[in-house]
Amino acid sequence: MNRYKLMVQGTTSDAGKSVMVAGLCRVLARKHFDVAPFKPQNMALNSAVTIEGGEIGRAQAVQAQAAGLKPSILMNPVLLKPNTDTGAQVIVRGKVLSDMDAREYHAYKPKLLAMVVETFDDLGKQFEHRIIEGAGSPAEINLRDNDIANMGFAEAVDAKVVIIADIDRGGVFAHLYGTYALLSPTEQARVCGFIINRFRGDPSLLDSGLTWLTEKTGVPVLGVIPYLKGLYLEAEDAINVQQTDGDAHFKVVVLGLPRISNHTDFDALRLHPKVDLTFVRPGDQWPNADLIIVPGSKSTRGDLAALRTQGWDKQIARHLRFGGKVIGICGGYQMLGNKISDPNGVEGPAGECLGLGYLNIDTRLQGTKQLKQVCGTVEINGKKATISGYEIHVGESHSNDLQPFTLNGVKDGAISSCGNILGGYLHGMFDDPDACNLLLHWAGLETAHSQASDMDQLREAGLDRVADAIEAHLDLDTLFADIRGSLSWKK
Repeated sequence: MNRYKLMVQGTTSDAGKSVMVAGLCRVLARKHFDVAPFKPQNMALNSAVTIEGGEIGRAQAVQAQAAGLKPSILMNPVLLKPNTDTGAQVIVRGKVLSDMDAREYHAYKPKLLAMVVETFDDLGKQFEHRIIEGAGSPAEINLRDNDIANMGFAEAVDAKVVIIADIDRGGVFAHLYGTYALLSPTEQARVCGFIINRFRGDPSLLDSGLTWLTEKTGVPVLGVIPYLKGLYLEAEDAINVQQTDGDAHFKVVVLGLPRISNHTDFDALRLHPKVDLTFVRPGDQWPNADLIIVPGSKSTRGDLAALRTQGWDKQIARHLRFGGKVIGICGGYQMLGNKISDPNGVEGPAGECLGLGYLNIDTRLQGTKQLKQVCGTVEINGKKATISGYEIHVGESHSNDLQPFTLNGVKDGAISSCGNILGGYLHGMFDDPDACNLLLHWAGLETAHSQASDMDQLREAGLDRVADAIEAHLDLDTLFADIRGSLSWKK
């Protein structure tokens, strides 16, 4: 059987590359093909823990699920986690390499290309077919030199390319034609098709534009994917906006920290029919809240300083005086403690700062980043629920408070003596319905209104829905011409 390599590139960020790769992986997996996702370079603060105990972009974990696989470091060899406006932590094959500013990283990229190609080949030893996701746009002229994320990688591994554009943004023909025109002749020769994404209305209205585009470029439009209303799939790095139910009455406020990480922790709350979730950002008017959540952070001490600058510490204090509840997750958990020390400058200049003082814990940032998938129980006020998720953090927090979580057989987290403040390192603590119901009941939502969703089932339904749309609206016989004659394709 032919080994198939297809790369999905976009005219812009958020054109739909991640979802398209996930959908194509699900289509091929449903046809019993041996397929895996791959993204050479990802930039995101939303990450996942792999089966090897490494760290990759969360989008690749979702794509792995679409293919029926566990996430692996081979699926995303380079992950950039921004820690300033001009710098990022560089993670290579799941482990931290170093912090680099933008110029340092650009100069370092030639050294990464061979490793990225080798990782792609390693993935190919396990899976016959690979669907690759690009990053941003291949037409960013200033990033063409030493490119490892788009056409530079496609040429290095001799992959076919499709280019996707989001028509909901407007200017779709300019996006597609302009992107194609800015490619070199050898890069243009790799483009086997265009895909138009998120279309609302009658697709026949596009016919004249599709004909024009094909005549101008010689590249076929493989299909027009409709706008899928209400689709749930985890966003790669943009915070999803909640579409609230008119009956949602339990108010949850999440602090929109400058370096907020793993915002998908709150998807279960965003989708809960009785929860009205708000991300409060700098300058926003502070909304009423039943529950305040201090989220994870890539720069804990820096975000704690920003929290105080915004006056959010005073809002939290006022909220607690009126009997409200507060949850801290990972970096937010550290902020709720007594102090955070960083003697070796793990997250910035070495030093120490006072926490908010609501949990009796001290945190020391040092050593290797802890990356692990965990499961266990959460117990609050004598009630228990099963819980699972993952941890991504540096350092340790030592607690003298009650510990509500038991994860992989070890006690974790803290709950204050007054019972109104809770925290822990567990990402995904709301994803299990029973745990979500227990936590929300503790926070004040009546038991009768506890209607938490099973996030894994929602993700599966979303992946199937995307795959159904792809099968209905894309010319898969042309896209997969190299393998469509196999027995699997006919099933």
